[in-house]
Amino acid sequence: MALRIYLTGRLALEWNGTLFDQGAFAGRQGALVFARLLMPRGSAVGRDELAALLWDEALPNSWDTALNAVISKLRVLLARVGLDKSRVLPSALGCYQLNLPTEAWLDVDAAFDSLHAAEGLLKRNRFQDAWAAAQVAYHIYKRPFLPAETGDWVAQQRLQFSTLHVRACECLADTYIRNGEPAIAVDLARQATLAQPYRETAYQILMRAHNAAGNRAEALRAFEECRRVISDHLGVAPSAETEDVYLGILRSR
Repeated sequence: MALRIYLTGRLALEWNGTLFDQGAFAGRQGALVFARLLMPRGSAVGRDELAALLWDEALPNSWDTALNAVISKLRVLLARVGLDKSRVLPSALGCYQLNLPTEAWLDVDAAFDSLHAAEGLLKRNRFQDAWAAAQVAYHIYKRPFLPAETGDWVAQQRLQFSTLHVRACECLADTYIRNGEPAIAVDLARQATLAQPYRETAYQILMRAHNAAGNRAEALRAFEECRRVISDHLGVAPSAETEDVYLGILRSR
């Protein structure tokens, strides 16, 4: 059985039917270092960067020893899932690199690949296949990422995941419209507008979903909401693409 790694939701490793959850990661520091070494996968990360990640400006005098202890505990955990601890997390030139087997499954990578696949399938009008791929991305990106952490790096990852989740909402909503289930599309598009209220593509899908559900007035109201939000906060009018969706709804009967 291939190793499966979950960085969203509750951090965990799964191997041969055994789940090693967040408590196996040598505390929050081990979990944070493990996540950083996997994002992006295969990257080398300097000791100084890891130290800043763990302690920010309150760097202890013994940080080098403390970091060594965190790495050592991660190596022990990785050995428990069948990996060679002398090779899986080597140190060279002041950096660490986490070398996982190529077949190891990582949830955030699976979500990213699924989202790109779904968007490509939509462009080729393969709506049912796009729905399946978008579901994977949507449910993974919906889960929280290291919710107990507050540092800059974690905040940047959450922001990136939020944008990817919105894209998954849009993609999934589009598939529901095209597959004749616009009510579900309305809910997904609304999730996207709430997460990123200046994102016009989300409003465009929300308008289309309302209209497909037979709620033309709600579709027009969604346009007015979009116009008001971006006008009040950004001082601009809706894009030509948003106007086109609006005018198309006005002409529909």
